Amino acid sequence: MKHTCSNCGSEAHVERGNYVFKESGLKRVVLQGIELIRCPKCGNEDPIIPRMNDLMRALALATVSKPYRLTGEELRFLRKYLGITAEQFAGLLHVDKTTISKWETNDDPVGEQSDRLIRATVVILGEGLQASQKQTVEKFPAIKSKPRHLGIQMDAKTLAYHYA
Repeated sequence: MKHTCSNCGSEAHVERGNYVFKESGLKRVVLQGIELIRCPKCGNEDPIIPRMNDLMRALALATVSKPYRLTGEELRFLRKYLGITAEQFAGLLHVDKTTISKWETNDDPVGEQSDRLIRATVVILGEGLQASQKQTVEKFPAIKSKPRHLGIQMDAKTLAYHYA
């Protein structure tokens, strides 16, 4: 099958490799062993991402399961995963929408209790995450008090993940 570069229109080819999935909105998410359309002429790289809904669900689960408090970008990712506005999320958490904005931009860190409420809300409302409720809540005591960016390495086929 012939492929065309989405950037320059030249002929491109498919290779397997790792892809930094910046489109997720999360820093440091790497999809491992994914098919990539690579252009030898301009160097452009386009991922072929199968099962996108399953991938986003796995990323949401990896995010709510991490052993550190949530960062602003992670909170934004989870809110968008739920498909709700900042105002709707603020209503669910019983905070002002400016608080959501400050959390998402890292102007104000998410408090420890709010962090746990956010995680619980996501596994209750997130499509396909309900089966992970007990497992997620049981991890709450191990959450460290400081927020920390963790990289997520995800196998593109199995959707198994680990933190880097």
